[in-house]
Amino acid sequence: MGHSGQGMPQGPMPLPGIECVVAVGSGKGGVGKTTVAVNTAISLAKLGYKVGLIDADIYGPNVPTMLGLTRQPTVLPGNRIEPLTAHGVKFMSIGLISPGDKPMVMRGPMLHGIIRQFLQQVEWGELDFLIVDLPPGTGDVVISLVQTVPLTGAVVVSTGSSVALEDARKALEMFGQVNVEVLGLVENMSQMTLPDGTVLDIFGAGGTEQTAKQFGLAFLGSIDMDPEVRQNGDRGMPAALAGDESARAQEFRSIAAKVAERAKAVAAKSEDVLEIL
Repeated sequence: MGHSGQGMPQGPMPLPGIECVVAVGSGKGGVGKTTVAVNTAISLAKLGYKVGLIDADIYGPNVPTMLGLTRQPTVLPGNRIEPLTAHGVKFMSIGLISPGDKPMVMRGPMLHGIIRQFLQQVEWGELDFLIVDLPPGTGDVVISLVQTVPLTGAVVVSTGSSVALEDARKALEMFGQVNVEVLGLVENMSQMTLPDGTVLDIFGAGGTEQTAKQFGLAFLGSIDMDPEVRQNGDRGMPAALAGDESARAQEFRSIAAKVAERAKAVAAKSEDVLEIL
């Protein structure tokens, strides 16, 4: 057995220059996972961190639309790919490579190749955080991710509805199986305040926080249901760009600060372990 083993599966290798890799997942679609990933990335950039975002959602790569930038990335010498930059966030999406509405039909090995390429061939430079927006559910992409790069941790997004939370629990189990620490849970579309001040509870606000408690995990915060979040995402100007007078921007910023704090704590812990060895 030579060590140079062509065809030997490579273990996860840290990416030079990247401090923390954080996956954002959800058990099911439609809970606003990409909205949370994009707005968290922008909020981290506004907090002064260097941030990258990988859109690994092969079924609905919406990150380019939300960031308002859809041109094809430039290929640099040595077959490196230059990420696009929007609102202070460097990003790369499957949607940039397969333009238009054609769904990506991909099997495991192809997918693994793309995830590896996005991690290893993109010219990320120095980053404090690389956020990875996962497809909904549990499956191949997460496996490829953990086989390619050591993940600092994961954030799980859910609404408060018991159906969504049932699926969120499956996501928690999946991260447990691949030994990825869950940094915490986020409740999206929490409750809705009408112009007259009436509060509507559409999906069971508070359910996600109870689930976090039940699993002994951190609750990172909630984002209220607000048509503006969707409208701004649809026109490429995510809610997190708004100033402090915006309640939604504040919610995203508070979540981003907690994600940063938890991710750095986990990263520091694993560095200590390496030193002991």
